[in-house]
Amino acid sequence: MNFSDSEIIASIMKDGGCETVTDATSADVVFINTCSVRDHAEQRVKRRIKELQSMKKKNPSLIIGIVGCMAERMKEQLFGEAYQADMIVGPDAYRSLPQLLAAAVSGQKAINTVLSEEETYADIRPVRLNDSKVTAFISIMRGCRNHCAYCVVPMTRGRERSRSPHSIIDEAKELFDTGFREVILLGQNVNSYCWENDGLTIDFPHLLGQVAEINPRLRVRFTTSHPKDLSDQLLQTMAAYPNICRSIHLPVQSGNNRILRLMNRNYTREWYLDRIEAIRHYLPGCGISTDIIAGFSTETEEEHNDTLSLMERIGYDFAYMFIYSERPDTLAAKKLTDDVPGQVKSRRLNEIIRLQQKLSYRSNFHDVGKTFEVLVEGHSRKSTASMMGRTSHNKVVIFPATHFKPGQYAEVRITSCTTATLIGEAVTSR
Repeated sequence: MNFSDSEIIASIMKDGGCETVTDATSADVVFINTCSVRDHAEQRVKRRIKELQSMKKKNPSLIIGIVGCMAERMKEQLFGEAYQADMIVGPDAYRSLPQLLAAAVSGQKAINTVLSEEETYADIRPVRLNDSKVTAFISIMRGCRNHCAYCVVPMTRGRERSRSPHSIIDEAKELFDTGFREVILLGQNVNSYCWENDGLTIDFPHLLGQVAEINPRLRVRFTTSHPKDLSDQLLQTMAAYPNICRSIHLPVQSGNNRILRLMNRNYTREWYLDRIEAIRHYLPGCGISTDIIAGFSTETEEEHNDTLSLMERIGYDFAYMFIYSERPDTLAAKKLTDDVPGQVKSRRLNEIIRLQQKLSYRSNFHDVGKTFEVLVEGHSRKSTASMMGRTSHNKVVIFPATHFKPGQYAEVRITSCTTATLIGEAVTSR
């Protein structure tokens, strides 16, 4: 979401007469696009602000802007002596950036953190910052209505609202026509997308099908799904279109029902497993990834083990794994006690990571000897003699080649693997 927001910001600033640069030392204005979901993310922002303050001592005219969720959450604190920001702009106020910049340049206080119930930036065509020009993000909705106990998003991004499907489809068509070969539909909970107008209702399965119909050579991905809203209809739509990628990110957070209730996730372990079985029924071989939180409030050792057993039973392809960090003003901060000791959280996270490494390697090893269609994204990071791309299942593939270009499709036979990567050899290209 933050990368997509950065592209929207770049577009607004470009229309306001600015240009993007690749080196902060040559910039007149630096925006830090922030996330408040985890404390670690905010600490990284604070370190970056200090680095920019050192730059500002050498260049007093440098404007530092804090945008996004952290700007919304901390507001005027960021103007204080500790941060010394020149601009504070929330995620629904990006349209005001040029005016706020003018105010900051003239020495005035530049802040706008007003949340909107309607803003979706549907009419703004983002400046694409991805150098590969292969994959593009399309934000289809903003905000969230789930109110998970640990999450600040409903407070920092406001209520859930969906973009017009026409604007989404038009944007996807433009991207394909200009050479992009993959779009990723973004939302805090994409499968609750719902647009209503004049008696017409478009839900996420319908939208997904319409995007897939643009061209069979356009890959379509989406993230993130909430388990309680993962319907059979959505899975049937995915099965009907080969160019909708066989990959679903389905955050579980915990494998224990009591912890799920405390998290206000609105599903049970049994419901989640039922959705996994539905995925495997409609989409055999579909890649499945997840998010997991270690050491949530009052989590016992037995409840932690429930998460490990769920991971083992499902066999995730990969996972994003985090220590629980209490966020101010969330339901958990107000009503629960963050009582799991830090060293216990760390040990549990390490156990989760070790298990997932084993599961990831098992999943990748299962693919050795198979041939996959790979969308080429560019050269591998380690060698210009090899290319990197992804399968429909969202697995990274490295293969020796010199004649491929980003955006091409290659048939690649997998010869070996690591925990994180498939390694293969090209069979054909097109």
